[in-house]
Amino acid sequence: MNSKGLNEVGVMVSELLDYPVRVFVFEAGCKLRMLSDVVASCCFYLQNNNIPFNILISNFGHRVFLLPQCYAQKQARGEVNHKLLDTQVNPAVWEMSGHIVLKRRKDFVEASEEYACKLLSEVSLPDDQFLEAKEHIIEVTSRLSQEEPASIQQESDFVTSYLPQDCLVLL
Repeated sequence: MNSKGLNEVGVMVSELLDYPVRVFVFEAGCKLRMLSDVVASCCFYLQNNNIPFNILISNFGHRVFLLPQCYAQKQARGEVNHKLLDTQVNPAVWEMSGHIVLKRRKDFVEASEEYACKLLSEVSLPDDQFLEAKEHIIEVTSRLSQEEPASIQQESDFVTSYLPQDCLVLL
């Protein structure tokens, strides 16, 4: 992963490397509110720019994979290889995360790493769009890192068992 961002305020933003889909990874220590603010801002940016995306949340909400994609746009323009269309696989978060459900026996028998990479690369945003999204994310994380931290609401806010004892989760 290539890291950029908000370590000092509790969120780290990374980009997956050596994977056929361009993916942003957001990780939080104990500042889940900051994580949700950063991810939400990035999702609004993608939505406002008509860029479809999928989200995968892991590690008890402390890691969020944001997967911007362009497969439907490529389909509409007739730019997707017909062999891939014939598989009837419509790549979304499940497939982009590495679990590809093949519907035809022929596709299963002929499946290979090369095939999976080709399918997933069809989903990935072009370099220029991904770079624009990346610049926005850097801007958002920089802006949020300069804001005052949210005030602690009440002692009654819960602490979850998988976090350090000195970590308070504010929702």
